[in-house]
Amino acid sequence: MKILPRSAFGQTVLLIGVLLFINQLVFYGAFAAYVFEPHQQQINQLLAKQVRVVFIDIEDAELSPKMAEAFHNETGIGVYYEQDALQLGLATSAYYPYRSEQMSALLGGPTEVRVSIEDEHLFWIRAPQAPQLWVKIPLLGTEKSNYSPLIIFLVIIGLLSVIGGWVFVRQLNRPLKSLQNAAEDVGRGDFPEPLAERGTSEIIAVTQAFNHMSKGIKQLEQDRNLLMAGISHDLRTPLTRIRLASEMMQEQDAFLKEGIEQDIDDMNNIIDQFIDYLRHDSKDKAELGDLNVLVAEVLNVETPPDRNIAFHDGECPQLPLKHVAVKRAIANLVQNALRYTQGDIEVYTGVAKEKGYAQIIVSDNGVGIPEADIERLFQPFTQGDTARGTEGSGLGLAIIKRIIDTHGGKISLSNKETGGLQAKILLPLKNTFKDHL
Repeated sequence: MKILPRSAFGQTVLLIGVLLFINQLVFYGAFAAYVFEPHQQQINQLLAKQVRVVFIDIEDAELSPKMAEAFHNETGIGVYYEQDALQLGLATSAYYPYRSEQMSALLGGPTEVRVSIEDEHLFWIRAPQAPQLWVKIPLLGTEKSNYSPLIIFLVIIGLLSVIGGWVFVRQLNRPLKSLQNAAEDVGRGDFPEPLAERGTSEIIAVTQAFNHMSKGIKQLEQDRNLLMAGISHDLRTPLTRIRLASEMMQEQDAFLKEGIEQDIDDMNNIIDQFIDYLRHDSKDKAELGDLNVLVAEVLNVETPPDRNIAFHDGECPQLPLKHVAVKRAIANLVQNALRYTQGDIEVYTGVAKEKGYAQIIVSDNGVGIPEADIERLFQPFTQGDTARGTEGSGLGLAIIKRIIDTHGGKISLSNKETGGLQAKILLPLKNTFKDHL
């Protein structure tokens, strides 16, 4: 389980939160050390002095009612026996061990301090000078503080910090998101307009480098397409002349004529494969479509009279498809199965076990291919061993993979336990062509 966020926004918010938390700890520590603790010591010193004043002339710890009343009227400080103190608020007071320890050190003996908060803040102190008496000392300015403004202030500061971090990261991520989308488009063979150069100086430098790279790749793609178009045109002209020349051959050379025409057809097919691999239907726009209908159309065209292809169509929602390209990919898989096997072929569609994908499965009953060759077969100009034939240019599976990659999907080959090869295509159910719909 991942605890730390991986996005820049999450990491920035986490950093701000940690710094705020550390700042609050340091603030409270400094406040306690330099403000609260000296303030408490001053109060304790004041209380101790007042207690000493009360018992400055006491000899036998006997309390004179007249003296106590007069002292109370002049200073507000009262001295009571415990039974009287209990009636005047001592019973509802709270014991403070920390203050008791401090007052014991200041008064030179065991001292008990209690505090009651009613209409006023009252300190009840039993001093070692007269353990049977309680001294009541009222203090103003020590009432329970209202921390609501402080809490509100801290919450506002935290929210402003998080919002500021969010705005900063959003401004930072916006050009990065544009770079990501543009890079995905280039990977699919679509070349967007040059990106706007905005953001920090580092982001601007990266954007400039990307625009330069995209322009270079686009130029290379155009040069390659132009070169292949020129080669295919120049090759088809002599092939056409050869075909015309073969038509003029004598009847006794019919076997030679047939071989020449077969070679010409193979060469034309190879040229078409080269063009398909370079083009990969970049002009085809993605539209929502029914996968089952599309597969059925391909099978109606590709199924020969002497072969059986069983189509098992499962429930599948509409998904974004480049119809011409996907048809070509399915047709290539079906043609391979027909070319390299003799038995029945089965085609399955539906929602895949992998979340968010629809699937197309083409399954045959041939001899399969070696496991070591499966990944290699998706590379251009790669052919299988004699078990699967050696015809063609080796671009069939490469074309299919390029089409599926353009859709943001996946393709895999696997040998079945019962014998034969299974080709599985996964196509995303959600739109991966933001700029084409």
